[in-house]
Amino acid sequence: MWITIAAAQIPVLAVLLALGMAAKIRTVTNNSEPGGMSGLGPAVLVAEKWRAPAMLGCAAGEAFLLGGLMLTGHPFFRWGAVAFFAVSAYVLWELRRRRPDAGCGCFGDVSSIPVGARSLARTVVLTAMAAGTVWVGPAPGWSVLAGISWIEGLAMAGGLLLVAALSPEIEEAAARIRYRVPCEQRRMDPETALNRLRASAAWQAHMRFLASPDPVDSWRELCWRFFAYPGRGPEGNRLEVVFAVHLIGRRPAVRVALVDAEGRPVAVEPVTVGHSRPEPVSARSQPRSGRMLTRARHAARHNSALYGSLASPLESRIEG
Repeated sequence: MWITIAAAQIPVLAVLLALGMAAKIRTVTNNSEPGGMSGLGPAVLVAEKWRAPAMLGCAAGEAFLLGGLMLTGHPFFRWGAVAFFAVSAYVLWELRRRRPDAGCGCFGDVSSIPVGARSLARTVVLTAMAAGTVWVGPAPGWSVLAGISWIEGLAMAGGLLLVAALSPEIEEAAARIRYRVPCEQRRMDPETALNRLRASAAWQAHMRFLASPDPVDSWRELCWRFFAYPGRGPEGNRLEVVFAVHLIGRRPAVRVALVDAEGRPVAVEPVTVGHSRPEPVSARSQPRSGRMLTRARHAARHNSALYGSLASPLESRIEG
C-alpha cells in the first residue's frame, strides 16, 4: 500500500516541476524592468547581473528532473529530486531569515509574497514525497499514469490537494485575476497600436494628408498612444497629422488632429469619394466599407472638437 501511494506521487512531483519551470521562464522573458527580480527566490542571493541566469538555471534543473522522473525509473533522478527539494527548503529558510521581505520565486513572479510557514511546509512535504519514490520500483512516471488504479488516483489527488493547501500562490493568482490593472498601467506594444491605427476609419480619411507613411514621433499619454506624421495641407502647406489610439478594446477609439507649424489646429474638408452623391441608405443595409466612410466623414467634420482632447499633450510636445 505504501509503495503504491509513493508511486502515485511521481506525477505530482512532475506537475510541480513543470509549473515551476514554466513560471520561471515566463518571469525572465517578461521581465522588462531593471531589478524586477530583486525580490524573488534565489535571485535575491546573487548579484543583479546573475539573477536572470540563476532563475533560468533553476528552471533547467527542474526540466532535467521532470524528464528523468517521467521517462525513466533510474534512482539518479529520484535522489536528484530529493536533493533539489531539500536544497530548496534550505534556501527558503535562509531567505526567511536574511530577507523576510522576499518571495520564494518558486513559481516565478506569482510567488512574490514573503516566504511563510506554508511555503516552507510545502517544500518539506515535496522532499518527503521525493524520498518516498526512491523505494518505488524502476517504473517511469508515464507508466504510473498509463496503468493508474483507483488507489493511486486517490493518492495522487490527495497529494495535489495537500500541495495546493500549502500554496499561497493560489490566493495570489486569484487576486490577480479579480484585479484589473488600470489601462494607464497596462503594457501595450507600440506596433500593435500602429496596426490598429492603420485599420481604422480615421487613418483612411486622413491618408491623403500624409507626406510619409512612417511616423516621425510616437509617445504614450496614460491610455492613449500618439503617432505624429509629417503632412501636407490642401494648398501644399506643411502640417503635422497626429493620431491618438486608445489602448483598450478590440475596436479602440482613434482620434486625429491636424496642426500647422505653430501648433494651431487646421480645419479640412470631409473626405469625398467619387463625383456623384450616393442614395441614402439605412445603417443596417449600408455595406461595411460605406459605414466606415460615413464614420470617417463624421470624424473629419469634427476635427476641431477632437483637437480639444489632444491639445494638452500636443502643446506639451510642441513646447518641448
